[in-house]
Amino acid sequence: MFRGSDSINMDSKGRMAIPTRYRSVLSELCNGAMVITIDMKSPCLTLSPLPEWKKFEAKVASLPAMDELGEMLSRFIIGQAKDLQLDGNGRILIPQELRDFAALHKHIVLVGRTQRLEIWSEEQWNVEVMKSRESYLEILSERESMSEALKNLSW
Repeated sequence: MFRGSDSINMDSKGRMAIPTRYRSVLSELCNGAMVITIDMKSPCLTLSPLPEWKKFEAKVASLPAMDELGEMLSRFIIGQAKDLQLDGNGRILIPQELRDFAALHKHIVLVGRTQRLEIWSEEQWNVEVMKSRESYLEILSERESMSEALKNLSW
């Protein structure tokens, strides 16, 4: 559903325009209702259409009560989540505390991750791309350590 990356300027109030190529999909899928939260693995934010978010929440809710990862997910990911609505101009308002978490300023990057989007500071995204490229090349050189699913992945 969501793929590619887009450089976007966020205004001083924390509003960012969703690229037009995603607006009709979001309108159809969730009537512009989305959820934004922190990402526990990377210094970015995750933006999900409400139906996809509800699937994730259900998975977290089904984890055993004493599961440490489930507790972390519930506390940090779900606990930081905010409901958003796409406005009439195709924008969302990113809450200040989430902007602070991801160190978002004027220049940001929206990255498609199939069922969700990630919002990165442009500077941090550029660092992540370089790290990922180096890791990818290292992993490819050690093909025998890859899972069977990765070895057989093609299109």
